[in-house]
Amino acid sequence: MYGIMGGAVAGLAIKIFADGADLDVIARASGDSCIAGFTTNPTLMRAAGVSDYRMFALAALKWATGRPICFEVLADDFPTMAAQAREIASWGSNVYVKVPATNTLGEFCGSAIAALSSAGVKLNVTAVMTLEQVERVCDALAYRTPAIVSVFAGRIADTGRGPVPHAEQALRILRSRPEIELLWASPRELLNLFQADAIGCQIITLSADLLKNLISSAAISAPIRAKPCSCSAATRSLRDTTLPSRRACHCGSVRGLCLDHACSESDRDRRACDLRRRPLQARRSGRPMR
Repeated sequence: MYGIMGGAVAGLAIKIFADGADLDVIARASGDSCIAGFTTNPTLMRAAGVSDYRMFALAALKWATGRPICFEVLADDFPTMAAQAREIASWGSNVYVKVPATNTLGEFCGSAIAALSSAGVKLNVTAVMTLEQVERVCDALAYRTPAIVSVFAGRIADTGRGPVPHAEQALRILRSRPEIELLWASPRELLNLFQADAIGCQIITLSADLLKNLISSAAISAPIRAKPCSCSAATRSLRDTTLPSRRACHCGSVRGLCLDHACSESDRDRRACDLRRRPLQARRSGRPMR
């Protein structure tokens, strides 16, 4: 299923975690070396008809073959949450336990996060929505214990805010903690993969549908020669100013098509700018545009 994905992601530094709860899909994804890990959650498991959590997890662990795999606690109160996390962690040394940043009452799970991380439990702190939560989670996690912070970039984008600046800020907050990796969660489109990679995000989750799209997309399969865009964001610090193949601009553009309002048109795409709907000829001639 994913055996030809290598060419689609060549040159990317970001790690792809397959997201889902279908054991057949997990089994097929496990055969692709481009899949660096796996994630799932109770909602996905219910949708897949999973009735026995532990049996499902042990079966998934066999297919993970030592790669990181994330399973989430079910409890909402902190003592039960911690007890479940320890049980889940005992299933394998490659298990990361998903603990929400807040419970359903909106209470920050910092005490449980701190206790578990201090005890050496590898956590994936999930459902992180704000930069304040990133800071508080960073403070709660123990030094030297590997951890993942999952920022729900897709849900942030659903609110009308750009996820790229948000993720960049999160990376700055975590910069002094090399044992903590930032995960771009709930991506909505393949563009998010290149955006996350360009800013230095360590991990992104991709659903089975997005993995299929990654392989089948003609735009991805064809050679991509990204170039620096002319937007104002390009003047800021870039992780890689040369923008090699499949790198995106700091502002989130790929293939020379910038997402900034001051963008220049891609040489390959002669249509009017999708953001301003203004003719290409007017933009290139420098004439005032109304």
